[in-house]
Amino acid sequence: MSAPAFLPPNGVGLPIPEPTAEEALSEGFLHVRRVLAGLGHPHAPLWLTQSARTAQEAADALGVTLGQIAKSVIFRCRADERAVLVVTSGDRRVDERKVAAQVGAIGRADAEFVKRRTGFSIGGVSPVGHVEPPRILIDADLFRFDVIWAAAGHPRGVFRLAPAELPRLTGGAPVCDVVQGAA
Repeated sequence: MSAPAFLPPNGVGLPIPEPTAEEALSEGFLHVRRVLAGLGHPHAPLWLTQSARTAQEAADALGVTLGQIAKSVIFRCRADERAVLVVTSGDRRVDERKVAAQVGAIGRADAEFVKRRTGFSIGGVSPVGHVEPPRILIDADLFRFDVIWAAAGHPRGVFRLAPAELPRLTGGAPVCDVVQGAA
C-alpha cells in the first residue's frame, strides 16, 4: 500500500510512511524530515504528486487558501552576507523596509546564494534545517490561521503546522509585522 500524495487539511494521525524512491532522491526533503522528527514535530513532511514551487501551486495542490501557505523569502544581509529568511503568508508581500528595520540593510538573494546558504533550491526553502542558520523573521499575519503549510526542502515537499509552532521550530525567531499594508 502506498502513502497518500498529501495529508488533507482535515486529516490527522496517519503513520509516517517510509520514503518512496522519488522522495529518497531528495536529500533536502529527507533532511527536513529528520530535523522535524528531531524537534518532535507531530506532522511528517508530505510529498505532493505535483510541484508546489509557488505559494499558489502549493495552495491548489493542498486545497487550502493561499494565505495558509507559509512562503519562505530569502534576502541577503548587506553587512555580513548572512541569509535573512522571512516566513510570510502566501497572500502577502514582504515589505523590505520593515525587514531592514529589523535586521539592517538587505538586498535580493539570487538562486545560487539561496542554495549555498540554506541548502535548498528556491521553491523548496523550508523554515527549518538550513546549512547556515539564517536570521529568521515570522510574519504575524500567519497567525490568522489555525493550520498553515510550509515547504519541506523540495518543491514537492510540504509539512503541516500551527503558526504558533514556528518560533519553537525556528529556534525562537521573532513574530513581527514584515508585510506590506499590515497595521
